[in-house]
This record gives sequence, structure tokens and C-alpha cells, in this order.
Amino acid sequence: MDRRSFLKTSALGGAAATTTALAAPAYAQGKRTLTMVTSWGRGLAGVFDSAQRAADSINAMADGSLTVEIKAAGELVGAFEVFDAVSSGQADMYHAADYYFVGQHPGYAFFTSVPFGMTAQELLNWYHHGGGMQMHDQLGEIFNLKSFIAGNTGAQAGGWFSKEINGPEDFNGLKFRMPGLGGKALGKLGASVQNIPGSEVYQALSSGAIDGTEWIGPWADEKAGFQEITKTYYTAGFHEPGAALSLATNREVFESLTPAQQKIIEMAAGEAHQWSLAQFLNNNGAALQRLQAGGVKVMEFPDSVWDAFGKASGEVMAENMGDDLFKEIHDSYMASMSASSNWLNLSSGVYTAQRDRVRG
Repeated sequence: MDRRSFLKTSALGGAAATTTALAAPAYAQGKRTLTMVTSWGRGLAGVFDSAQRAADSINAMADGSLTVEIKAAGELVGAFEVFDAVSSGQADMYHAADYYFVGQHPGYAFFTSVPFGMTAQELLNWYHHGGGMQMHDQLGEIFNLKSFIAGNTGAQAGGWFSKEINGPEDFNGLKFRMPGLGGKALGKLGASVQNIPGSEVYQALSSGAIDGTEWIGPWADEKAGFQEITKTYYTAGFHEPGAALSLATNREVFESLTPAQQKIIEMAAGEAHQWSLAQFLNNNGAALQRLQAGGVKVMEFPDSVWDAFGKASGEVMAENMGDDLFKEIHDSYMASMSASSNWLNLSSGVYTAQRDRVRG
């Protein structure tokens, strides 16, 4: 099926209709104002910062020819409605985590993170030198988008729980917030998986609407205040070992820009990606120390749980292999991950283990 024609028969068509009340983009006297809708509440630590960084960079480099105006989640459209708003042309660009949109196409998971997938560095290797960017663009052609990764949280924590997890059976009936393919894997363990926007997670956990949640990592989690509700924190998760964020522009809008303006958006996304990753990794260590000083119990899942995560994740991947584009992306991603990890494990992996041993 032609990728553009796929759009007409996808679920997008019905969802896009909900955005028709939005104002059309405004262009005047050679200057353009682009509306960026985001999946983040205003000021949400790290993720909204990444969107703001990209917007500020575009504004500075465009020198008045482009002005990006940010709308936080709920200010123009809901957190999970940004994809449809931009695809349909009712907003110009979005900043989000693309795994929120696996309902549009499961291949989008690879451009945030997949269970037992790539670290942040491995993802960059694939994206820029292993064909990942081109495959992101293949998906964009289907949905009238031009997308770039534009942020990364690094490895995400396993999450906050109302009880300790001693075996896979403890997930049965657990109400847990986890998006993407990781959430689908937890569902196979019997969890009642919820996909809740970040700005609503604290209230859901506090009220008991959910029994636990993953969010990002110590710094962003501390800022969200989850330690006020529960003290049980698993610091390593299977679901997002290097989660990217994305900046996507309506493809027709992007193609109407000058080559210089197009490059500005690409470069702003790339710079925001590295700046964002450094922000998370710089802040996580000190935040974890504060959480522990405040009584948070830092834990690791037992091997039996990791084994169950692996089995469930494999089943989720297998269920999507009937989609040719998903399989193409999957195979490229896994080949690149294997090639990268072989060297990283033998070089920096050995070095960091020995460094920590020698330094005590």
C-alpha cells in the first residue's frame, strides 16, 4: 500500500476531526509563526525543558524569519492529541515521546524506546549512522510529518510501587502507568496498564487510581513528588533504557520552508537531544541521594521478574512482526544494537567496571 494512501484508511482520520476547531497557521510578510503543541505540562522537569530548548534555538537561529510558540499539554490540545493535530495541519509541530503513538503505527516505539532495547548512545549510533533517521522519515511520509529525535532521558527507572515486587505474580491485577510496548509487555503479566499524561500521574498515584508508575528517573521523579506518596522505588527498568523524545513538523509546512529554515529545525532538534540527555544525567545522581536521605527504599527487581519481562517483551515484538514496516525497522534497529553493544561492552563497559573497582 502506498504510504500516503495508508493515511486515509488509518485511525488517524477520525481522530484528526477533533482538531478542526483550531486556528490555521498564520504566515505574514515573509515571517512565520509556528505553533508547537507538546505532550508535556508546562514546566514538567526535563521533558518540557527539551521542547523549550528546541523552540528557543529555532527562534534564535531563524533571526526573526520563524517564531515558534509553545503550547503545553491541554493549552490547545491534549497531551496525546498532538500527533493528530500536527498531521492534519491544525498545528505546525509537536514535541512528544513517539511511543505515545503506537496506535497510529507500532513502529513509532523504536523512536522513543522499546523493551530491552538501545541505550541513549546506541540509539544515536543507529539514528545517525545505521538508517534510523531514514526510517523515522518513512513513518513520517505515512502521516504527513517530518520528524527528528529531540531529547533523551537516558535509562529510565523501573518505577514507584505501592508494594514490593518479589515475583512476576505480583504484577497480576496491579494498576500501573506505563506507555509504549513496555506497557503491553506488563499487560501480559496481568497488570492493568494505564497510559496517563505526565502532568496527571501524581494525582492518579495519590488517589489510588493507579498502584504504581514509571516516569523517568530520580531527578524528574523527585520534581514530580512521587516520594511523597510511596517510598518503594525500583531504579532499573526493562522498558526504556535510553528514551528519545521527538520534534515533528507537519510535512507540508516543513517542505514550504527554505532549505536554511529546514536545517535550523533539524539542528535545533539535534542540539536539544544532547542538551536534554546531559540535563537528566547530570541531575539524577544527586536527586537519588536526596530521595534516599528522605527514606526512599532503592530496590532491584529479582531475576525471576527480569526473566518474565524478557519473555513478555519477546511476545509483544512477535505480535507486530506481521507489519512489514515494523519488521524492517525492528531488524535494522536490532542489527545496529548488536554491532554497537559488542564494542561498547568490550571498551567503555570494561573500563567503567575497572574504574569503579580501582577507585573503590
